[in-house]
Amino acid sequence: MAATLESPPRPAQRSGPVLACMSVCTALVVGFVAAINLAVPKLAASSLHPTSSGLLWIVDAYVVIFACLVIPAGAAGDKFGRKGTLLTGLGVFAAGALVSAAAPNVAVMLAGRAVTGLGAACVLPNCVGVLLHATAPERRPHALAVWAAASGIGGVVGNVGGGAVLTGGSWHALFLAVALVAACCLVWAARSAPRSARHDRALDIPGTLLFVAAVVALLIGIIEGPEHGWGSAAVLGAFVCAALLGVCWALVELRVAHPVLDPRLLRDAALGSACLGMAVTFFGNFGLFYVNASLLQYGRGFSVLETGLGIVPLTVPLLLGTRYVPGLIRRFGVPATLSAAFALTGAGLFALSYSSGAGYPVYAAGLVVIGLGIMLAAPCLTARIASALPVERAGIAGGLQSATRELGSALGVAVVGTVLTAGFTRHLPAGLAGHTPAPRTVGEALALSPTDHTAVTSAFTQGADTALRAAALVVLVAGALVVAGLLRARGTAPAGQGPGPASPGRPAGP
Repeated sequence: MAATLESPPRPAQRSGPVLACMSVCTALVVGFVAAINLAVPKLAASSLHPTSSGLLWIVDAYVVIFACLVIPAGAAGDKFGRKGTLLTGLGVFAAGALVSAAAPNVAVMLAGRAVTGLGAACVLPNCVGVLLHATAPERRPHALAVWAAASGIGGVVGNVGGGAVLTGGSWHALFLAVALVAACCLVWAARSAPRSARHDRALDIPGTLLFVAAVVALLIGIIEGPEHGWGSAAVLGAFVCAALLGVCWALVELRVAHPVLDPRLLRDAALGSACLGMAVTFFGNFGLFYVNASLLQYGRGFSVLETGLGIVPLTVPLLLGTRYVPGLIRRFGVPATLSAAFALTGAGLFALSYSSGAGYPVYAAGLVVIGLGIMLAAPCLTARIASALPVERAGIAGGLQSATRELGSALGVAVVGTVLTAGFTRHLPAGLAGHTPAPRTVGEALALSPTDHTAVTSAFTQGADTALRAAALVVLVAGALVVAGLLRARGTAPAGQGPGPASPGRPAGP
């Protein structure tokens, strides 16, 4: 494989500023997923006049484009240069946010959201690639742990920052603030990030197109499932298309010299389990974010800003404990660390589901427990995925962990949203439950019967509690499968061995 190295960095001296910059860039693109949810009420009442479906896609267009392009964007960084791709992504991200801020109608808003998602897809995997290149091998586990913590904190940053901006301004202000932060990150990355190798690999256009189409179909099925029903023709058709396109993608990738993502990699039990673990971690994380915003506002009467601040206890373990995680992994091994992570996350979700009638300190304690689980899981899984590919394919490694995280996040919102809606409608007062069609949101229910405010909010709280328990159960069961897969892989990757980058000589594919 031919490669041209430009301006080789001095990892030991440059990794600190690069780590800080890459962490902030990561928190920005991850946090925007959470921040837009807080703007939904203002968008719904705006001059855009979005339909319920249009409002859903204003939120999800970013996630769909982000998730389906993140692996191809990582491959582009490996070929054309990670720093250049990262800077381009930040510029595109800022431009998309400006388009959304000035949108006169829903169509332009959706175009802006899609452009922003494209920028985010270029940013996230290449943050990993730049970071690995700038960090000495012995420091990479620590750097990846900090970066993974930033990805976990990003959602909370989006909640707090978005709540602060929306409290003092309109939805336009939110997009303008995001564009400004992206522009600042672009300048910072241009000054601090080193240039890395450009690898002379042919772009796999057919494989990329099939991969993107398969992921888009899968996400459409996941996103539309709660709205149209999981058994509807549209949703089932989307899943069937995703499966067929996935098979076609695998067949094409097995026949090309340089696949965008070699399907044979996923036969590695350790890598497959780590990818599943990443999806499970963010399934619970974003399922919680989806419920939390409304639960604090409806159940506890919090304002938008108070709601954003209400999730902050989740970040305490991530901020204070992340630096100790590599040492814990070396001492206890990956399976034991992840067993504790999924047990804590599941326990925290269960605790939140029974804290509706308790004071906020009890709720905050449950958030801290969930934060402990994420603190242990995210660095461990990030390092395992990064170690599956050589450093020259770091963009693909970053894309793979980002894609599995975004798919897990989308699935968490969809499943938790479905259970929440079912529980909400089931616990509505008889007069509202018998209405055709039955109201699916608190706003719809109160519009039909304003005098039933207490009963409606109680129904929502009960539905949210059920949804949190369902999320906890999924995390515990799927987490057990992840740990079992890693235990099966111990013959090739001993559990007591700390995660680290793959040998540079390890092939990326056949």
